Amino acid sequence: MKATSRNLFMALITLFALSLTGCASQSEKSDGAASDSVIAEDDSAPLELNGSSDDSTAGGLDTVYFDFDSSRLTSSARATLEANAEFLKNNQNVDIQIEGHADERGGEQYNLALGERRARAVKDYLVALGVDANRISVISFGKTTPKAFGHNEQAWSQNRRANFVITAK
Repeated sequence: MKATSRNLFMALITLFALSLTGCASQSEKSDGAASDSVIAEDDSAPLELNGSSDDSTAGGLDTVYFDFDSSRLTSSARATLEANAEFLKNNQNVDIQIEGHADERGGEQYNLALGERRARAVKDYLVALGVDANRISVISFGKTTPKAFGHNEQAWSQNRRANFVITAK
């Protein structure tokens, strides 16, 4: 009888250990990666808290670019913003910050104001497309945070932009 009790005890211990292993495996599968990224509802790129459209970690949001010394939305920028608006409407839990930027030419105060105008133009267009204004904040970095380094049109064109940062998801 003692051997049977011992065998039963060992079987219960084994079952208990296996059930714990199964739980850990299940938890690992449902949690996914240890990072803060998730896939957006529309199965696009990773959507990370503080993710940026500049480095493709803001889900389906893309950066928009501007002409020299302008905050006017080009037809290309409008097309990008229409896709961004659809993404935001499909992901109601996502809040964003629009960061306005300028290239290195011009004074610091002038470029801060230009970046602000660019960010506000983007916000206004998204709101006109049906995105709730309360989900959008704006900030200008002027020329202080370039995306591309260089002193030529190729670098400058990459720095005249408004990018999107995920502030809530």
